[in-house]
Amino acid sequence: MERISWDQYFMAQSHLLALRSTCTRLMVGATIVREKRIIAGGYNGSVSGGAHCIDDGCYVVDNHCIRTIHAEVNALLQCAKFGVPTEGAEIYVTHFPCVNCTKAIIQAGIKSVYYATDYKNHSYAVQMFHEANIHVVKVELEEVSLDQSHLEKKEFTVSLLNKLDQAGLEKDELLQLKEQATQLFTQSFYKG
Repeated sequence: MERISWDQYFMAQSHLLALRSTCTRLMVGATIVREKRIIAGGYNGSVSGGAHCIDDGCYVVDNHCIRTIHAEVNALLQCAKFGVPTEGAEIYVTHFPCVNCTKAIIQAGIKSVYYATDYKNHSYAVQMFHEANIHVVKVELEEVSLDQSHLEKKEFTVSLLNKLDQAGLEKDELLQLKEQATQLFTQSFYKG
């Protein structure tokens, strides 16, 4: 079995963190890394002890939920809370950071930003990263499964579909089953 790359590993951590999000509009996760070690993680959600969007709905002002703290800021605040320096660290985020998160990332001394999904990439955020000499890289999460028998299940499904084809299943029905199988095996465990 081939090991996943460091970028894929840390991006998978961010996607896993996003599953803890309490925002119903967009689930985002962020992982801060220094010297190939995770130093903090965050997801977008309400302040500790506050109402959550999943319970009370989003509190939207100017088309933006103001109830949530963004994943990047939550991760940075975790470092601040526990006295962990962020100077020279890297951050892995499921989505391209917003303008406010971009400013926080720059001020925290983060040297590299890795993100998986373009999301309203604001030109000013791009400009600020460029001016601050922050290394920004898109790292899409490749198909990663925590299920150790994932490949065997995929091979079984392909074999089963081939047998249905040989047995004479109607082409339209077979095509529909193939499309469903493709969707099941190509979607990541996190929907962005």
